[in-house]
Amino acid sequence: MSNEVIEKENTLKPFSTVQLLNFCLGFFGLQFAWQMRIILSGPVTEGLGASPLLFGLIWLAGPVTGMVVQPIIGELSDKTHTIFGKRRPYLFAGALFASLALWAFPNSAAIAENIANFLHLPLPVFGGLIIAAIMIWIIDACVNAAQGPYRALVPDLVPPKQHSLANAYLSFAIGLGSVVAAGTAPFLKYVFGYQMSIKAQFIMAALAFSLAMLWTCITIKEHNYKKTEEKKEIVKENKEEEITFIKKVSDFFKSSPEVGKICLLQFFTWIGIMSLNIFFTQYATHIVYGIPDLTTATEEMKASYLELINKATNFSSICFAVQNLICFLISIPIGLLSTKFGNKKIHFISLITLALTFIGMGIYKEPGFVLICMAIAGIGWASILALPFAMLSEFIKKGSEGSVMGIFNIFIAGPQVLVCTLLAWIISKCSFIVPQGINYHWEYAFFIGAITLTIAAIITNLIKEK
Repeated sequence: MSNEVIEKENTLKPFSTVQLLNFCLGFFGLQFAWQMRIILSGPVTEGLGASPLLFGLIWLAGPVTGMVVQPIIGELSDKTHTIFGKRRPYLFAGALFASLALWAFPNSAAIAENIANFLHLPLPVFGGLIIAAIMIWIIDACVNAAQGPYRALVPDLVPPKQHSLANAYLSFAIGLGSVVAAGTAPFLKYVFGYQMSIKAQFIMAALAFSLAMLWTCITIKEHNYKKTEEKKEIVKENKEEEITFIKKVSDFFKSSPEVGKICLLQFFTWIGIMSLNIFFTQYATHIVYGIPDLTTATEEMKASYLELINKATNFSSICFAVQNLICFLISIPIGLLSTKFGNKKIHFISLITLALTFIGMGIYKEPGFVLICMAIAGIGWASILALPFAMLSEFIKKGSEGSVMGIFNIFIAGPQVLVCTLLAWIISKCSFIVPQGINYHWEYAFFIGAITLTIAAIITNLIKEK
């Protein structure tokens, strides 16, 4: 065990179950907002005229801001020393601005019209879509600004022996946040007969994100491991020797040969998981429920499909709720199993299971079967949200937690660019004729995702854990 790990082990007190639950509450709010953006961004942008390719390009906001924002914010948070702490300023600011954009996103058409009226200009054809795209970029940038520093709190505050468990609790919060976000509207519809509007769901997400993150900022107390004199010496050294981002990336990979494998594992994993997250609602709407593409449809035609669209959107929400319910239930057991049997064994099994569910959904599109597949997919999702971070935590140098998580996020965000561009382009070229117009083979995303998840599982098996 290295001196750094020994120092942390001796300095940091183990977290109790109550402390771990409190620690992950802000992540609950973050995921609540993110899940709402995943489920409902498709119906909003398609209603504003976004084709499959345009929809994918709008989704570029997530990976691009992830690759740019997280490394920068991670680096800044490592060097930030305020009376509010290192990470908390970024958590609060990210939640605040994301919440404002969450409110504005479903109102994009009205905002575009008001801007045009105020400036006495004609409303552009895609004015509402432009505003929606801007709001998506703001949401994703702010979520990434909060997510990286939040992940860095694990090595900051939690003893090394509890890293796997702490990341499992974050998966627990992600699962719970997704379940509540995805399940609220269907619950109100099927239990009370009330159809919650898309605008109301986004307002709910904004409140959940801002309030939960505020609670975390108030209750989590940050501290540093070095004494004040040692801190001053570190600051002095940093001023004397400027460390560039390229050098940090180089040092990151030089820390161990296994770091490169973990990054490659993430790259192929996130091609697969984002094939599901980005395209599932469109798949449910157009393939499972057979609704034709409505991008260029008249308002009368859109109105005739409104009830079926609500049904398909509710079904998609239920599927995501069930997936994340399983993630919620299995996340802590996965942390315990990985502690006993090793991270890579549990993660390998989880990825293979996830790949099989993708193939199943691509072949058989019956709603009940799709729902079962999404439930099983929750096992892989829980593992993805915890174990790669736990494996990486073994190789993090103290004092670089934020920048390391930012660099690591490149291998989560980078593959999403391929999904948003190349995969979206492939789907846009795979149309077929239906009686009411045209449709697209959205299910092709799952076949490609299954291939990349299988590659990720093979790489996982090659990693040598400490």
